[in-house]
Amino acid sequence: MTADNLINDLKSRKFHPVYLLQGPESYYIDQITNYFENHILDEAERSFNLMILYGKETDFMEVVDNARRFPMMSEYQVVIVKEAQSMKELNELEAYVKNPAPSTMLVICYKHGTIDGRTTFARLLKEKAVIFESKRVYDNQMPAWISDHLASRGFKIGASEAALISDYLGADLSKVANEMEKLALNLRTGHKVNKSDIEKYIGISKDFNVFELQDALGARNKEKAYRIIQYFISNPKNNPLIMVVGALFSYFSKIYLMHF
Repeated sequence: MTADNLINDLKSRKFHPVYLLQGPESYYIDQITNYFENHILDEAERSFNLMILYGKETDFMEVVDNARRFPMMSEYQVVIVKEAQSMKELNELEAYVKNPAPSTMLVICYKHGTIDGRTTFARLLKEKAVIFESKRVYDNQMPAWISDHLASRGFKIGASEAALISDYLGADLSKVANEMEKLALNLRTGHKVNKSDIEKYIGISKDFNVFELQDALGARNKEKAYRIIQYFISNPKNNPLIMVVGALFSYFSKIYLMHF
């Protein structure tokens, strides 16, 4: 199940009593949680029927007490447990999951990992809950992710432009999505994103960037490499040293692997 599949089910009002959102990638968990917070209930209903709890600050009894309440002037209520990986008594929710309240949507947000599948609680969730696993997107998958993300918003982008954004921003989906939003807000639907757009709205120079530096180093073009490095030194805010070193490390690691 993808995040879009789950959100489409929610849009169609296909609700379940218990949801588990887990995995190493926070972006999709946040995206689905945001939909539960802002779109299941209308504004008046949210005042009384939306409860947000945090794993570090709550125990299983508080979660159960809230989940067992009856909705007030609404057909449903939503109880969200954020940062559930920090909740020491999470497994104690087993009794509730066996017999959940039909008018409550309990959303368990377990970030940066997954619940141990060997436990009886995990096996019960697999049987009783809707489980979404948010998998990590790796560096080599990012250009395709950027292309697909922009396509879903009605934009096109070339392979080299997508690679430029990927090399500069890395695999932090939340950060990349925020930068894509800048493009979407400033360009016409159907537009093909070019390097000038990227320079103007994201701040990645089409001539002086890590991608071009890699090309210059690969071609042993010392003059071009020195010009790009000088530009980086003059514009440290747009070209943080850690980001540049990280991109170069990735580049030379790939070359090293190719040689062997």
